[in-house]
Amino acid sequence: MWHIIGMIIIGLLAGAVARLLVPGKENMNWIGTIILGILGGYVGGTLSSLLFAPHKFDLRPPIEHSFLGAIVGAVILLLIYRQFAGHGGRTA
Repeated sequence: MWHIIGMIIIGLLAGAVARLLVPGKENMNWIGTIILGILGGYVGGTLSSLLFAPHKFDLRPPIEHSFLGAIVGAVILLLIYRQFAGHGGRTA
């Protein structure tokens, strides 16, 4: 139970920081921000496993990886989302 609560809290914080770091406005509610942060934790954790310990590759939950990795992963996902959603950082 505490693991799930921890994932939600870290997901919210990582998603919020990622949204602050990426310029532009996203119409995303707090649940979307939590999901962005949790998925960012998986992306950041996977990237850190591949870069720093390729012989120990695993897909652990984001709570067991660093907060910084979750932010990096969330920024990557947010940029990918914007590219495919047509935002692209351009104004009309």
